[in-house]
Amino acid sequence: MYTPAEVRTLTPVRDNFEKRASVPDLRDVFLCHAWDDRKGAAKELHDLLESKGVSVWFSEKDVLLGTSLLREIDKGLAKSRVGIVLVTPALLQRVAKEGIADKELSALLARDLLVPIVHDTTYDALREVSPLLGSRSGLSTAEEPMADIAAKLAELVAPNTT
Repeated sequence: MYTPAEVRTLTPVRDNFEKRASVPDLRDVFLCHAWDDRKGAAKELHDLLESKGVSVWFSEKDVLLGTSLLREIDKGLAKSRVGIVLVTPALLQRVAKEGIADKELSALLARDLLVPIVHDTTYDALREVSPLLGSRSGLSTAEEPMADIAAKLAELVAPNTT
């Protein structure tokens, strides 16, 4: 069940998602995460989403050895309907240092297709590093388990069955 704040947050994302639904070869979501989280929380979220039928662009599986990381990320961003930003202490450090996660975040903030997922940190800590991302409502693992968040995201990006 969604809270009123979640409905307000996710409705514009859903509307934009539906507008892009007819573009060919798109992934449902682009998972922006810190490199340090790739085998932990990011992998958990990726696996939960995929188990619910959501196609996820995830650097761990989508960037092949020998390819340009930045170019592959750029293509992944272009071919994803919605951006999910897994906000962890590691991501906050990476964004503050203007690393690759910061570049992904900048691209995602340019579109109204972004949902922050706060994990093992707070919105206050996020606002200190990224006021723009911190101003967006999202979902938090402090309030509900990752599995429930994945279910909400899967419902958000589920194709229309009409």
